[in-house]
Amino acid sequence: MQSFDAVIIGAGAAGLFCAGVAGQLGMKILVLDHSEKVAEKIRISGGGRCNFTNLGTTAANFLSDNPRFCRSALSRYTPQDFLALLHKHQIAFHEKHKGQLFCDTSAEDIIQMLLAECGASGNVTRWQPCAVKNVRFLSASPRGDYAGSYEIDSDRGTIQCGAVVVATGGLSIPKIGATDFGYRLAKQFELPLITTRPALVPLTFDEEAWAPFAQLSGLSLPVRIETGSKKEKIGFLEDLLFTHRGLSGPGVLQISSYWQAGTPIRLDLAPDTNVAELLSQAKGRSRRLIANEVATLVPARLADTWICQGASLGHDWARPINEASDKALFALAERLSRWELTPTGTEGYRKAEVTAGGVDTKALSSQTMESTQPGLYFIGEVVDVTGWLGGYNFQWAWASAFACAQALALRQR
Repeated sequence: MQSFDAVIIGAGAAGLFCAGVAGQLGMKILVLDHSEKVAEKIRISGGGRCNFTNLGTTAANFLSDNPRFCRSALSRYTPQDFLALLHKHQIAFHEKHKGQLFCDTSAEDIIQMLLAECGASGNVTRWQPCAVKNVRFLSASPRGDYAGSYEIDSDRGTIQCGAVVVATGGLSIPKIGATDFGYRLAKQFELPLITTRPALVPLTFDEEAWAPFAQLSGLSLPVRIETGSKKEKIGFLEDLLFTHRGLSGPGVLQISSYWQAGTPIRLDLAPDTNVAELLSQAKGRSRRLIANEVATLVPARLADTWICQGASLGHDWARPINEASDKALFALAERLSRWELTPTGTEGYRKAEVTAGGVDTKALSSQTMESTQPGLYFIGEVVDVTGWLGGYNFQWAWASAFACAQALALRQR
């Protein structure tokens, strides 16, 4: 039976980073993963260039039943700390949009950096592919360091370790190996879970109702999108993308994390524009078709589709703008500025970038990521902390992993 100070289950962003930090702090670490490939989610992220952090990261960029939980870890390992690591490994990067940082060449740069950090100390062993069959808690050490607290049955034999770190991620993108292992392990040790759901995911609509807009598939435009009401209302100013089945694009992915089934979303297709005033002015000076005037505000294909919808709403918008009634133009402006529609669902975990919900933070220490089960830690996406689109979820992976590694090392001293 082999023995390690800690076993990290999951060789993704959080797991590898935690292993590298803990190994360099003098701990003997084993990383296990059932997948043959390492860090596939890093490899496919950001169009293959990995949006590895966001310069503007704050706790306000995350969802959780306990929104304050992530503050401690995020404050102790910042985007600047991760950038220092990139500089150390001479990895070139650039800012693309709103603080989002990407590798200049490839996401593979991040993976190789993490593997190099794991190899730097000589204290990190990695077994892949290697499935975990069972995890048993023996007893806490009287010294308080958890020496020999756990036994893990794996494909490569039984392992004894002082602590177990669960970095298994969520349910999103099952084709690259996502499973519910982390949640099942939490249940085994009677830790509470927040119901999981796909997040940062495209929204879908009733096929018949969506038919007029399906022809717009591939069309993109900047919009203001929001959901909720009163104090719970949240919105984003981002691009929207029409698809055959519904809506996608950064704005929709962002709002999907907040959208509740059965409730509507609202779209302003011409944000920061007084559409009613512009149409009224056009009526006084133009004889062009309404569709042509609307095409100055939104893409022409969308303008044509929009005008065709007028008849079903009781309005004749297929006419010169100078012949339109003020009432008809006001209705058109109102709908362009506040298009309310109710999704029937999402594209699910297969297209979700992350999983919302997970291990309840009430059962975890925000300082160490240790659960109420002694010596059992949870980091990264498996925890009920879900970031916005734009590098925030990777920053949570780095920050939660760093907090955990530091805590593990302190426990061994």
